[in-house]
Amino acid sequence: MSFKISQGLFRDNFTDYHAILGVPLDASSNETRKRYMRIARRLHPDSSRAESPEEQKLASDLFSKLVNPAYTKLSSDRGSTEHGIVLKSLAKRLAEERDSIQFQTEAAKQLLQTKDIEADYKKAVLDLAKQEYESFAGALDIIGQISELNLAYLLRSPARKSTAASQSPQKPAPAGAKSASTKAATPAKPEVASASNSRVDGYYRRAQEFIDSEDFKGAVIELKQAIKIEPKNSRCHALLGMAYLKQNQPTLAKIHTSQALKLKPEEPVALATKKQLEGTGKKADKKADTKKSKAKTGKQDKKSGGGFLGGLFGKKK
Repeated sequence: MSFKISQGLFRDNFTDYHAILGVPLDASSNETRKRYMRIARRLHPDSSRAESPEEQKLASDLFSKLVNPAYTKLSSDRGSTEHGIVLKSLAKRLAEERDSIQFQTEAAKQLLQTKDIEADYKKAVLDLAKQEYESFAGALDIIGQISELNLAYLLRSPARKSTAASQSPQKPAPAGAKSASTKAATPAKPEVASASNSRVDGYYRRAQEFIDSEDFKGAVIELKQAIKIEPKNSRCHALLGMAYLKQNQPTLAKIHTSQALKLKPEEPVALATKKQLEGTGKKADKKADTKKSKAKTGKQDKKSGGGFLGGLFGKKK
């Protein structure tokens, strides 16, 4: 059975780990663990209530190929942080594509219009989670429905911020200044910039998806192309630094992380990578100091006649 899901956040090959586990996007680590244990009891071969060998295999495959990888990602501090960064970036991109996104479920459509988004979103996810793995054959459909709720929730999140920003008072334009309509009459330059940004965003998005699936080489290829177009893009340098670090290439990771922070000192991905690099450097220094200490001790032992045994049976005077 194919585990291909195209609904909600799964579009464009993004893996919605929260939907697989049936937890909201802001679920705590404790909530995620409890939910995982509940699903494990349902799907694990030792406790599954599968009625046929076919059902037992399907339950086992769902557990090993979807549920376990999702929990591994979200239960790891590093994995959860990285996934959160990807989700934030994805939310911004989805907001730009809002008009072209089509929803298949009524629940997701209603979520786009509801007033109490937080409460209604969590209730809708919980209701679907209760039936998510009750039918092994219908699990993928429920996962897709939950992912649509996650997509609708992400679309509403940036919308609230932009609405608040648009309602803030604007300063009157100084006398003699060109109006917004006058500026809009000459859109040649913004169009060129928009096309460039669109291409870079495409490379960046695909790189994020490669990182999410742990294909770091693929991410590096995409980000190099993005940087060719925009050499001073801090986000691309930051993500490239992270990708190199994941491939155990600290030198290249440091180069691009430093460049990202030079362009934008508060770049979150670069700051996280820098912290990891500093931790790796301290471990390396400690290891080197240990080796030097052992080597020095060995020399002293030889000089004194072989360490412990030399002390007991020293050379005759």
